Amino acid sequence: MRGKDEGSGEFLGPSRSEQRRGALEVFELGEKLVVLSAAQLAKLPLPEDLLQHIEDTQRIPSQIARKRQLQFLAKQLRREDDETLDAIRDALDAGGDASRRETAQLHQVEAWRDRLLADGDAALTELLDKYPSADRQRLRQLARNAVEERNRNKPPHAFRELFRELRELLGEGRGETGEEGETS
Repeated sequence: MRGKDEGSGEFLGPSRSEQRRGALEVFELGEKLVVLSAAQLAKLPLPEDLLQHIEDTQRIPSQIARKRQLQFLAKQLRREDDETLDAIRDALDAGGDASRRETAQLHQVEAWRDRLLADGDAALTELLDKYPSADRQRLRQLARNAVEERNRNKPPHAFRELFRELRELLGEGRGETGEEGETS
């Protein structure tokens, strides 16, 4: 029982609704953790015992048994201190940001590849202005081969190779300057 403070008349603990909301938040955190891969889990600040419970939950194929195990995982998560849970949530949020940045970079690489195939030398010149370390001859050859592959309905070997080359180039440019490869 919660009870009231005799002197001030305030309630001593959280209400049942607050407790229920907190338990549901922890349950949702457990659901998020269960769908992550082993590599993603390794990046999170998880205690060993929680990691074992997460892996146990992932191995269960039956829906009802999995839900029961997920409830047990949530119970174990509620036993952890708030700092641990906050650290796990922060790491999950940071992973989401990294994923969005990676997706944005892949879209940028695809856009450059499409421009190189459509515009040819004009797009290549613009790309070389932004990324002077790029190999002009290699990019031009890959773009030319990719266009020819498309025209002949051949497998997209050069198309994929051009993507890999651009991803490496744009990744290096981003790493050096911190921005999208643009130098100030």
